[in-house]
Amino acid sequence: MGRSSGRGAKCGVPAVFICLAALLCANVLLYIYLETVYQDSAPPSAHTNCHTGYFKVGTMSSCTPWLQCTEIRADVRRLRMIGQGAVKKVYLSEWQGQKVAVSVLSSEHYKDDFLHGVSMLRSMQSVRVVTLVGVCEEDGVFVTEYHPLGSALTLEATLAQDRYLRLNSWQTRLRLALDFVAFLVFLHNSPGGARVMCDSNDLHKTLSQFLLTSDLRLLANDLDALPRVEPGGQGVKCGHNQLTGEFVAPEQLWPYGEDVPFSDDRMPGYDEKSDIWKIPDVTRFLLGHVSGSDVIHFHLFQIHAQCKKQDPRQRPSAHEVMSVYRSVYDSMKESHTEIVRDML
Repeated sequence: MGRSSGRGAKCGVPAVFICLAALLCANVLLYIYLETVYQDSAPPSAHTNCHTGYFKVGTMSSCTPWLQCTEIRADVRRLRMIGQGAVKKVYLSEWQGQKVAVSVLSSEHYKDDFLHGVSMLRSMQSVRVVTLVGVCEEDGVFVTEYHPLGSALTLEATLAQDRYLRLNSWQTRLRLALDFVAFLVFLHNSPGGARVMCDSNDLHKTLSQFLLTSDLRLLANDLDALPRVEPGGQGVKCGHNQLTGEFVAPEQLWPYGEDVPFSDDRMPGYDEKSDIWKIPDVTRFLLGHVSGSDVIHFHLFQIHAQCKKQDPRQRPSAHEVMSVYRSVYDSMKESHTEIVRDML
């Protein structure tokens, strides 16, 4: 009995080392996988291979011209409503075996906003924006690529799913923050001039403007309210109503105190630096509370403090924020590689 027990103890020690080695190998494989997924700064997108006016989604192997009214009416079949807002209703639909999203104008009252969104989708097609499939302005309809995970608001629920649980890491989350800032870089330097992301009066509204792709990247989706900042002009105003709360930038708040009634005519305009103010709050949500997120917050503290400057002229540009984020990501990646190497 004693001899048998002794043999079991001796065999137990190697078993522990075998388990540790297996765990380390699993970590290495996961890291290699993450690096493969995130090796490029831009989210993978089918339409990057198509010229302007063409699209490729789902399992399509070649690019096709944007669908016109006749094709949308005849070939796009609506399945069920998946979203609704003041400007439009969104339906999961099917076109030639491909899942697509059909957006339909909700009310003639918002037709100008709807058409502005269509115009922005057409002119801003890029790796940062959802793929446009087709437009029928006379019916108040446009079609885009379908992303089953929905908006960025589903992030926590998505990462809690078994299939994504192993990707709930600082790498995944910092990449999402990079995607958000990269879109602001694109927006503030768009072909049509600097634009302001106006549908961002609170965190919930801001996140709802982005889609979460199946490979866990962000794509801008709702482009209904992107006013252009005219060079040398008076700036823009996001709507005609008074904005409140800590999420919006100070210059977006009524500057004359509570005793003076709000007047849209007297409200000063502002520029794209109002978007910069919101970056730290969006990033805080995207990073969550995973291992490593506290280290990232520490490294981003200085640039985030600059984003929160009361004077918008003292805030960094989106490009400057992006440079810091990229530097932090590369530094964290290098440190993680060294830790894994030392463990092996």
